[in-house]
Amino acid sequence: MMKQVNVIGGGLAGVEAAWQAARAGAHVRLFEMRPVSQTPAHRTDKLAEIVCSNSLKSDEPGTAPYLLKEELRRAESLVMEAAAATRVPAGAALAVDRQLFAEYITERIEGESSIELVREEVTRVPEDAIVIIATGPLSSEALTAEIMKITGNDQLYFYDAIAPIVSADSVDSSIAFPAARYGKGGDDYLNCPFDREQYAVFYQALIEAKSVPLQRFEETRWFESCLPIEELARRGVDTLRYGPMKPVGLVDPR
Repeated sequence: MMKQVNVIGGGLAGVEAAWQAARAGAHVRLFEMRPVSQTPAHRTDKLAEIVCSNSLKSDEPGTAPYLLKEELRRAESLVMEAAAATRVPAGAALAVDRQLFAEYITERIEGESSIELVREEVTRVPEDAIVIIATGPLSSEALTAEIMKITGNDQLYFYDAIAPIVSADSVDSSIAFPAARYGKGGDDYLNCPFDREQYAVFYQALIEAKSVPLQRFEETRWFESCLPIEELARRGVDTLRYGPMKPVGLVDPR
């Protein structure tokens, strides 16, 4: 008899869990509450919608992120299959087109006969079934309360930054130049160089700029590995140029 597995949450972890369980011979019911109940961060009803960075980190052999992804590839990961099909230029990193990535995974899940996609909010975790909870930090209030009741623990929390999207026509092509650090990965990144005076002007404008207003559920308890750029700037004038904007491995052709 085919075992049934219930997976709650249609994000990256949920779709991968559902896919692997189906490949192992289980019948899977994959629950996703969108679009019946939306979250403050998602914009579509697609599975595996990426709401943060579209980068899956380094794909350079020998690095830890590459090894993790290679293990997933060898396990015939749906997420890795989708990433390969929707990859965009990003130097040595594996980055994807957000929309195409989510559409690809949604189509594959909907086309898998062993997976039943259920569009409804789960508020109670069944006790008499195999259940994988993969709802992440945007779990509904009702399910969060249910998880807290089951585990006997309070909630965890962090404030994550959103990757900015820059309009290409706003970049001065007479100054910007395509290159990857240390010549690795081709010319997939567009670099906008500053001299000392330009950096000072940029820094001042950044710390004085308006910030994205907090959502009702948000507090500024920072996740140190993914800080908003303005928070990095507030920590000191040199923080950015010794951090994500460090001018190493790049040569201004001018």
